[in-house]
Amino acid sequence: MSRHFPRTAERRFSERRVSRAVRIALFGMAVVATAVTVGLTPVHAAGAPLDSAVVHAYNIPAGPLGRNLSNFAAQSGVALSFDPALTAGLTSPALSGSYSPREAIGRLLAGSGLEVVTRADGSYTLKKAAEEAPRESSTLPAVQVMADVLGSTTEGTGSYTTGAASTATRLNLSLRETPQSVSVMTRQRMEDQGLTQLQDVVAQTAGLVISQGGNAGSDSSPIYSRGFQVENYQIDGVGQVYGGYNGIFQTNDMVLYDRVEVVRGATGLMNGIGTPSATINLVRKKPTSQFQAMARVEVGSWDYYRAEVDVSSTLNEAGTVRGRLIAAVQDNDSYIDRLHEEKKIVSGIVEADIGPSTLATVGFTYQKHDATGHARAGLPAYYADGGRIQWSRSASAAASWAYSEREMQSVFGSIEHQFANDWMVKGTLSYAQSKYDEVLGYAAAYYPTQFPDRATGANVDLWAGRWAGQPIQTSLDLYATGPFELFGRKHDLVLGATSSYTRDSTVGYDLWWIGTWDPSIGNIFNWDGNTPAAPYNPANSDIVTSERITSAYTTARFKPTDRLSVILGSRITNWANDSRYERNKVTPYAGLVYDLSQDWSTYVSYTDIFKPQSARDINNNFIDPLLGSSYEIGVKGELFDKRLNVGAAIYKIKQDNLAVTIVPNVPVTGGNAVEAVSGTTTKGIEFEVGGELAKNWQGSASFARNISRDRDGVSLNTDVPQNTVKLFTTYRMPQVGGGLTIGGGVRWQSALYSDNQGPAGDQRFTQGAYSVVDLMVRYQINKQLSATANLYNAFDKWYYTGTGNTYYGAPRSLRVSLDMRF
Repeated sequence: MSRHFPRTAERRFSERRVSRAVRIALFGMAVVATAVTVGLTPVHAAGAPLDSAVVHAYNIPAGPLGRNLSNFAAQSGVALSFDPALTAGLTSPALSGSYSPREAIGRLLAGSGLEVVTRADGSYTLKKAAEEAPRESSTLPAVQVMADVLGSTTEGTGSYTTGAASTATRLNLSLRETPQSVSVMTRQRMEDQGLTQLQDVVAQTAGLVISQGGNAGSDSSPIYSRGFQVENYQIDGVGQVYGGYNGIFQTNDMVLYDRVEVVRGATGLMNGIGTPSATINLVRKKPTSQFQAMARVEVGSWDYYRAEVDVSSTLNEAGTVRGRLIAAVQDNDSYIDRLHEEKKIVSGIVEADIGPSTLATVGFTYQKHDATGHARAGLPAYYADGGRIQWSRSASAAASWAYSEREMQSVFGSIEHQFANDWMVKGTLSYAQSKYDEVLGYAAAYYPTQFPDRATGANVDLWAGRWAGQPIQTSLDLYATGPFELFGRKHDLVLGATSSYTRDSTVGYDLWWIGTWDPSIGNIFNWDGNTPAAPYNPANSDIVTSERITSAYTTARFKPTDRLSVILGSRITNWANDSRYERNKVTPYAGLVYDLSQDWSTYVSYTDIFKPQSARDINNNFIDPLLGSSYEIGVKGELFDKRLNVGAAIYKIKQDNLAVTIVPNVPVTGGNAVEAVSGTTTKGIEFEVGGELAKNWQGSASFARNISRDRDGVSLNTDVPQNTVKLFTTYRMPQVGGGLTIGGGVRWQSALYSDNQGPAGDQRFTQGAYSVVDLMVRYQINKQLSATANLYNAFDKWYYTGTGNTYYGAPRSLRVSLDMRF
C-alpha cells in the first residue's frame, strides 16, 4: 500500500493547523502583554496591624513573590507597599490555610532575604535583611519564617512530595487534609529516574499498574488502579474527555509537567463520570519570575537519543509578565525488532499580572508521537499442539509496514482574580485537537487455526486494518473558592461548573478481513515482517460522532472544631453522545478528617460511582450505566516539618452493571458481548510514604493490595496483579566533589493469570511474581553542569507484561544524560 503522497498532504495540512494554532497563541500572548500595567506597586492605605491575632484563611498559589505579597495584603487588610525591584526575580511558596498576618507573611518571605519594617504612618514596607532600616521606620521584631516550606509546585524543591494538591476536591489542601489516597510524582523524582513518558510515571506510582499487551501507545496497554481501568485524565485540573478512545491521553511527554497528581479511588466529585480506579492530573510547568534555563541531552541503549530545552524568564523590567518555552525531540529504536519511535514536543506559556490581584495566562502545546514497526500485541504464546513457545525478547509481532501516528495540539487561556475578602475566581478555556492514524498489522493467535505448527511455523495470520480519527475538544472550566463564616467559625467553599464538547471525525476502514487479501505469514519462526505486503485498504466511510458533558458542583469544608474537618460535596452531571443521554445524575461526596495531633490525622470518605458504558450485551444492546459506591478510611501524617508524607488506607467498592466479557467470545457491534454483572465488590489496602527521610535523603515506598470479586465470589481482573510494592530512594553527598547522588529502587508485583487460553481454550497463562531493580547516579560536575546515569532492570529480569501473548518487559538498559542549568 502506497502512503507517501497522502501522508505528505496530511503532514502539510497538519503543519498549517499547527502554524495557525501557534499564531493564535502568540497573538493572545501579545494582547495580554500589551494590557499589563508596567511597574505595579501594591499600595494599601490604612490597614490591619501585622501583629493582629485575627486569623485569616489564605489560598495563594506558589508564584512570584511580589504578586503573592499583594494578594496577602488584599486578603489580610495589612497596609503593605514596597519597591518592585526588591521582589523582582523572587518566588514564594504557596500559602494555604488559616494564619495570623505575621505567620502568613513569614511563610511568604521564607528564604527571600527580605524582612518587614514599619513606617511612621503605621503602614509596612520591605527591606533587605542586611540593610539598615529607613530613618522613618522602626524595625519590627524578627518575623519567624519557616524555611523551605513546600507548596503545590514541586520544581526546584528537590522533594519527593508536595505541600498541597487539589485534584480530589478542588480545595487546595495538604495531602494530610485530603480524605482520599493521593500520590504525587514530583519534578525531582521524574528527573532522578529519567521518567520521560506517562507510562514511565505510572510504572513508578503507588497503586498503578500497566497491563501491557502491545507497544506503548496502543489500545492494548490500559492503566489500572484498584483493579479497574483508569479512564479519567486531567491537565491542570481540567478533564480530558473522549469516551471513544481515552487511551490517546496516555501519549503525554513529561517534559511539560511540574508534577503528576494521582487520586486513587472514585473521583466523581471532580469528574462526574468514571470508574472507581483513579484520576491522573498532569500539572503544567509555569513561568518563573527569576530567569532559569535548562538544556539536556540523553543517549541510551537501542540508539536512544533525546534533547530537551526549557527556558523561563520575566519579559518586562517590572517582572509583571513572565514566559516559558519548552521543547524536546526524541528518536529511538527498541529492544523489539523493527520498532522505531520519533517524538516532538513544544510548548509556550505566558502569564501576566494585569492588576495587583489578577493573573492572566495563555499558552499552546504541541506533541507528536510516530512509531513504525508497531504491534498491538505480542506473538502467539502456544504451539498448535498446546505447548508453550519461548520467543526471544526481541521477537516482534509487527509487520514492517505497520505504524502508529499520534498528534496532540492545544491552545488554552485562563483568568484568575483574588478578591479582598479572600475569595478567588478562575476561568479556563481550552481547545485541544488530537489526531490518530494507525495502520495495523500484527501476528497474534485468537482462534485454534492460528496457533503455529511446531515443525513448520505455519497457520499464523496477520491481523490487519486501519483506524483513524481527529477528536476535537473544547472545554470551559469555571470555579470560585474562598472562606465563609458560620457559627463564629471560618470554613471553606468551592463553587464550580464545567462544560466540554468533543467532536470526532473518524475515517472508516476494513478491519481484520480485507477483501481478497491473503493474511497468511508462512513460517512465523523466520518471519522478517515484510510478508505479506500491506493490503489495499481504502477508506470506506466517514463518521462524525460527538460527546457533551456539562456539570456543576460544590465542595464545602466545615471546621466545627480546630481538629475536625467535614468535607461535603455534590456534582450534578448531564452526559450525551449521538445515541444516548443521561440527565441530572447526582454524585455525592462526604469526608471527615480528624487531627489526632499536630502531625497525624485520621479520615473517612464516601462517594458514588456513575459511568455510561459503550459495551453491548449478547442481544447487541448497550448495557446500563455502571453504578456503585466507594468507601475509604485511613490515617495520614506529615513529619519532619511537613517534608515527609505518610498515608495508609483501607477501602471497599461496590458496583452494579459491571461489564464482564462473555466466554467464549460472542462478537457484537464494536467488540465482544459482555454481561452486566451486579453485586461485585472490591476490597483493598494501601500504604505510602514519600518525601525527605533525612537531610539529603529522599525516598518513596508503597504497598497496594486489591481483590475484586463478582457476586459469586469469583475473582475478577486476574490479569492485573493483586499486590504491588514500589520503592525508590536517593541520597546526596555534597562533600563528594561538586556533589554526588546515588539512588536505586525495586518494583515487585504478585502473580497474574488468564484462563481459557491455548488452542483448546483449556489452559491458564501465568506470569509469576517478579521484581525489577533500577539504579541511578548523578555527579555535579560544576554549578551548572551535571551528569546522570540510569540503569534499568539492572539484573536483567525476564517477565511478561500481560497474559495471553508473549509481550516481554524491557531487558537491562542504560541511559546517560548531561544536564546544563543556568
